[in-house]
Amino acid sequence: MQILTRLRSSLQRLIATISGAGDVRVEFETPPRPELGDLATPVCFDLARRLRRPPRSIAEEIAKTASETGVPGAARVEVAGGGYLNIFLDRNAFLSELISGATPLPVLPFTGKVIVEHTNINPNKAAHIGHLRNAVLGDTLVRCLRFLGGEVEVQNYIDDTGVQVADLVVGFREIERLDLEGVRRLALSCDEAESSGGRPFDQVCWDTYARVAPFYEEDERRLKLRAETLKALEDGRGAGAEMACFLASRMIRHHLRTMDRLGVRYDLLPRESDILRLRFWARAFERLRERGAIRLAGDGKNRGCWVMDVQGTEEGAGEDQKIIVRSIGSVTYVGKDIAYQLWKFGQLGRDFFYRPLDWADFPWSGYPVWQTCSEEGKTQHPPFGGASRVYNVIDARQSYLQRVVTQGLRALGCSSEADASIHFSYEMVALSPASIALLFPDHPLSDEDRQRPYLEMSGRRGLGVIADDLIGELERRALAEVERRHLGRPAGEMTSLARGIAMAALRYYMLRFTRNRVVAFDIEDALSFEGETGPYCQYAVVRARNIFARMREREGVGRESVAGQVPDVARLQGEEGFEHWGLLKEMSRLPEETAAAVDSLELSSLARYCHRLAQSFNTFYHRYPVLAEEDPQRKKLRLVLCDLFIKTMETGLGLLGIEAPERM
Repeated sequence: MQILTRLRSSLQRLIATISGAGDVRVEFETPPRPELGDLATPVCFDLARRLRRPPRSIAEEIAKTASETGVPGAARVEVAGGGYLNIFLDRNAFLSELISGATPLPVLPFTGKVIVEHTNINPNKAAHIGHLRNAVLGDTLVRCLRFLGGEVEVQNYIDDTGVQVADLVVGFREIERLDLEGVRRLALSCDEAESSGGRPFDQVCWDTYARVAPFYEEDERRLKLRAETLKALEDGRGAGAEMACFLASRMIRHHLRTMDRLGVRYDLLPRESDILRLRFWARAFERLRERGAIRLAGDGKNRGCWVMDVQGTEEGAGEDQKIIVRSIGSVTYVGKDIAYQLWKFGQLGRDFFYRPLDWADFPWSGYPVWQTCSEEGKTQHPPFGGASRVYNVIDARQSYLQRVVTQGLRALGCSSEADASIHFSYEMVALSPASIALLFPDHPLSDEDRQRPYLEMSGRRGLGVIADDLIGELERRALAEVERRHLGRPAGEMTSLARGIAMAALRYYMLRFTRNRVVAFDIEDALSFEGETGPYCQYAVVRARNIFARMREREGVGRESVAGQVPDVARLQGEEGFEHWGLLKEMSRLPEETAAAVDSLELSSLARYCHRLAQSFNTFYHRYPVLAEEDPQRKKLRLVLCDLFIKTMETGLGLLGIEAPERM
């Protein structure tokens, strides 16, 4: 806040006048108890070494001078212990600044465009529960960066020439015995049936893809079909490549629709096929070869492959060489990703063509989003790429491959770009045994399974949670609770409210745990109106809104009546004063908490802040009357605090991608 900036500057000037030390930096700490002040600084201990004086003597001189001359932003400065300065803020000035909204945001420690790449679902089947954590983490990071003033471009990389798409093509051609026209007809029939409760096409693809692994296991010679199809996809030729193009195009639209249910959207969809068609990889390959960063393996298990020698191989990677180009000539994921990462930073010397995604012939209207293309596209388009910093939101299992990509950048002389390549890693999502029983009632759970904290997803065991199914289940359960509480309200209003609660439940749960912890998703826990959940945070806002709704019913005025008012918060003393002041200070911390979450990439800290603030407000709500308060000044102050709480939580929950509803 500006008041803290002014306070620090004033203290530094005062110290320079007293000590002659003009380069002293005043750092603030939080005292252990509120009665010791709002801020404390150990600066006198540093000065003691310079001035060869006891730190308490220096502190007493500073406090005395501060009392005589005044320090903007401070009500008083006291000495504590062996030489601490305890600072009591000017509460009314603090409140006035918070109400005005003039507080400057923390400055990001970097400049220029930021690219955040997240979601990145293989376009071969419906999105699953693990993809939801990736998307929620990535989208929340984007929201926080933009809140702090960052220029952010959101990319969702489409691996449309990878093994998973090749396997889906094999499944339709060899198992389902369908050609491209047959697949088109199947997709159209799914679209028509979807409006009456039929399975969407991406879920049909889920089933077909699940049959491919057993198909290979029955006869390992069939793996040749995968290799041939994969090469055809990369070359962009033949019936298999045409089918892959159609399937990937359809899956992209399904995935965008799924993620939009959570408020997640993108600016650009870069396609891997365009990286190959436009010879991005060929350019990166030549540069890597010229630099000696890759070499042709002449013997061993990687004979005939172009490999990169990996430095300091981490335990568990299992190799000191990484294949970049297979012996059959196909490029691995990491090879294509090196070229893509170079392009993100504007270091490749080539660019894509671009066109808007076409939503025609799809059962959802969609939203404007750009995708890359390999032939002439739209001449007028936003500037893409050219970032100064890149966040790749990819699960922890890909840490080794991400390290290979950054090593490739360094080998090409792009050390600063390698340093600015941030792997935002996270652990997987599993389900609690209780949620397994809810979603898979026919799936047998052993006594041992029921005692486990979570069960991992397993296609072989039939435990694969489709994202839309999970969202749908959350929405159904939320709607049942809304209908119980608001019987008689319009059906559309209740449905909309249920969707907002379901979104809050899911998004908060995905953010609630530190990113290095497995999320054991529990449906009942996520939807609870009590505890550390999204609906709990929402309900605190609704409580504050209800105060103003009752005020309008009784007094004919609402929130607008407190706009711009700055009541005297300093007049409250004792426990009452500390609790009102404590809530006010907690609300002021949102920008600081957001900056800390971005800096650490631990977005769970921002979720916990919102929950902590909701708890503080609920304690305030139960302890102190607002509309029934007889003292006009106390009533005005509490109404202002309620108004500030709504504004703060609207912003804070908005950063988490959660709506702050009018009612629940």
